Amino acid sequence: MAVKVLIPTPLQKLTGGKDIVEAAPGKIIDIIFALDKNYPGLAERLCQDGKIRRFINIYLNEEDIRFLQGEETIVKDGDEVSIVPAIAGGSF
Repeated sequence: MAVKVLIPTPLQKLTGGKDIVEAAPGKIIDIIFALDKNYPGLAERLCQDGKIRRFINIYLNEEDIRFLQGEETIVKDGDEVSIVPAIAGGSF
């Protein structure tokens, strides 16, 4: 079994329009760099200096990895990873 990674709409151009891709289990950061081999440009949009960019939110089974072990969080077979870019702007 693999890990499901949910890809947000702005990044789907890198995954050939796929909204879900699969990866091997491991640390979040390793999964991102492994996916980059099949979908070049993904890691550069999500990471900087080997760390996840602060405006990128990543959830493991609906739990924010910031409250786990960050990019070192271990993902197991059957888990689901969601990538959610932060949204800013607007006025009242």
